[in-house]
Amino acid sequence: MPVACLRMAERRTILTVHAHPDDEASKGAPTLARYHAEGVYTVLVCCTGGEEGDIQNPTLREPGQLFHGLDPEQDKALLAELRPAELAASAAVIGFDEVVMLGYRDSGMPDSPANLHPDCFFQADIDEATGRLVEIIRRTKPQVIITYNDDQQGYPHPDHLRVHDISVLAFDRAGDPAWYPELGEPYTPSKLYYTTWSRRRLVAIHEGLLSHHGESPFDDGWFERPDHDHRITTKIDVSQYMWARTKSLLAHATQVDPNERFWFGLDDDQLAATYPWEDWILAQSRVGPMPEPDSEHDLFAGVQFEDGVS
Repeated sequence: MPVACLRMAERRTILTVHAHPDDEASKGAPTLARYHAEGVYTVLVCCTGGEEGDIQNPTLREPGQLFHGLDPEQDKALLAELRPAELAASAAVIGFDEVVMLGYRDSGMPDSPANLHPDCFFQADIDEATGRLVEIIRRTKPQVIITYNDDQQGYPHPDHLRVHDISVLAFDRAGDPAWYPELGEPYTPSKLYYTTWSRRRLVAIHEGLLSHHGESPFDDGWFERPDHDHRITTKIDVSQYMWARTKSLLAHATQVDPNERFWFGLDDDQLAATYPWEDWILAQSRVGPMPEPDSEHDLFAGVQFEDGVS
């Protein structure tokens, strides 16, 4: 497939693609906060509005609170109103320079009626949805794109599956002048990373919770999920940025119980002491050979910039 030539980059840019408001908080917030603090231009693409979310914070149903006494239809309507503001607050915590909504409706959980809504992401034409992402890539020119893993057996949400599909296609098509010529000058990103579920991180957090509290919310089912640790190429030290995960999650007040040990059983210092990294899989690279497992410590490794720094 023909692609536009890789050019010397002017601005360090990362673009990360997520399915719903709150996914940016639970997947990679410390890494993006670190790169933003280091002067990298950071772009968040959120593919849906999260309209099918549920109220996960029980305090919001108490007397005098927003969701007290509402029926399910009222729940959904109010939630749809609130989630954009929650996303904006979360993105501000992490430090995203730009937030772009791809414009689709939440598809809901697998085999739910929401999968059939004509405006949902799951029903979107794959080429049209990819074109929306290509247009953003061509305009913002990220060297690094982050998306979801190709193996999502542990959580096969239709929107998460579709995020992966359009991201891989857009990584290839953004630099190809034959695709979407009306959507901007072709631009070829350098590296594509996958988020990953790390068993060793889970084990460390589980043991940390046992040490600090004598119990853990992680049962045997968690440890039976597919193990991707052997695929991890890249470990980013985020020990000084755990606050980004905590504060951005709390910004999604409807989606997170602030008393839930699953999310908040360890404070930021305890998390940093327990497992100070975020793990990534380098799926594609146009700037050199693939690194050995756990050997890479910078998402921009191998990318050349106009100042001569790689």
